[in-house]
Amino acid sequence: QVQLVDSGGGLVQAGGSLSLSCAASGRTFSSYAMGWFRQAPGKEREFVAAIKQNGRSTYYADSVKGRFTISRDNAKNTVYLQMNSLKPEDTAVYYCAADTSWVIQTTANEYDYWGQGTQVTVSS
Repeated sequence: QVQLVDSGGGLVQAGGSLSLSCAASGRTFSSYAMGWFRQAPGKEREFVAAIKQNGRSTYYADSVKGRFTISRDNAKNTVYLQMNSLKPEDTAVYYCAADTSWVIQTTANEYDYWGQGTQVTVSS
């Protein structure tokens, strides 16, 4: 089992940057694929990015490709989401999630553990 704590959200102007972090408890962090999802008011939770256990494979939603970067540090039990060139439509609560699968998953119900979420607001 793993517990996840998201942090790093905030208010930023369009075109700005934010870096999110997700700290995991437990000694088995490196055995989980990690993902970031987001949920805007009135919308379903949507996939943003994912990274495999060894950090060598990543996958992004088309809407964030080229602007967001997911990374992980297994020694620090932490996964990151660097968000650049932010747009107002990126406004949402962002969640990190852990998955025991050895393939990248892009649907929320495939993930086993979730952080509490961190609010990202991008003003125009």
